[in-house]
Amino acid sequence: MAGRLTLMFTGPGRVEVVAREGGGDDDGGPGAPAPPGQVLVRTLASAISAGTELLAFRGQIPPGTALDETLGALAGGTFAYPFRYGYAAVGEVAAVGAGVDAAWRGRRVFAFEPHATAFTAAPADLVAVPDGLAPERAALLAHMETAVNLVLDGAPLVGEEVLVIGQGTVGLLATALLARFPLARLTVCEPLPLRASAARALGARHVAASADDAVRAVGARGADLVFELSGDPAALDLAIAAAGHEARIVVGSWYGGKRAAVNLGGRFHRRRQRLVSSQVSRIAPGLSARWDRERRFGVAWNALAEIDTLPLVSHRFPFADAQAAYELIDRHPERVLQVLLAYG
Repeated sequence: MAGRLTLMFTGPGRVEVVAREGGGDDDGGPGAPAPPGQVLVRTLASAISAGTELLAFRGQIPPGTALDETLGALAGGTFAYPFRYGYAAVGEVAAVGAGVDAAWRGRRVFAFEPHATAFTAAPADLVAVPDGLAPERAALLAHMETAVNLVLDGAPLVGEEVLVIGQGTVGLLATALLARFPLARLTVCEPLPLRASAARALGARHVAASADDAVRAVGARGADLVFELSGDPAALDLAIAAAGHEARIVVGSWYGGKRAAVNLGGRFHRRRQRLVSSQVSRIAPGLSARWDRERRFGVAWNALAEIDTLPLVSHRFPFADAQAAYELIDRHPERVLQVLLAYG
């Protein structure tokens, strides 16, 4: 491979693998140099987010929106084409720069980096992968961290009726975490059979294929806690309809530029329901005295070690075939759970 390659979102429905400007002549191999104070990481696998990345692929995020000001590799960029994106890469440190402990060389690490064959980063921006954890499982750290954050924000209680709307990867991982709680019942709403089957395997007690079925499943009393993770703003009406008196509705979906009329009339108003925005870049103020990013990472790593996530990886594409990977996610969601890009 001549030069480091990166994935560029170049227009609605289009990504391209291109030589990274300033990437040098190396491909991130063992003999390649690293800048002072940084390490060079050769990518092994990266996970595509079927939520945010699909919005980016479709052009459904306002161009002026920041990519992510909390992640160094994305800070300063926007969703105006062309742009680099992605935030779930696992690789092996191929070289260390001056001033960096040589012990980093050869370590497997996770990084919130765009999809690329190799990248440089400061050690402080890397998360060491626990020994024995396969790259395909480690690549889901960002997804699992989000799922952990959702559960923290929802704060499920013993004996509660919980409903999860949407069983993409984050929804499935949230379901797997919630299945560990002594709930009265855990119900998910997911119309796609492949995802519904995965939810059952991860511990969902009941799987509803439609909004009406979900409302019937939680009964007249309604759910105590609802997670809206479908990515569809219209699902907020289902969350409100299924939620009980003074129930919490945790909205983990990011809708980008999509809008929808939401019924905040009688049921929402009279039942005093509470909408909770959940976003992984911040820990809720009420938890920040005892929780930080490092502690949340620890919980996510433990969950990835204990929950077999390999069955969730439905497709693996060579990095060079990234366009086909995004097209599959976009056009055939019924066939897809989690898609990984592989770097051979």
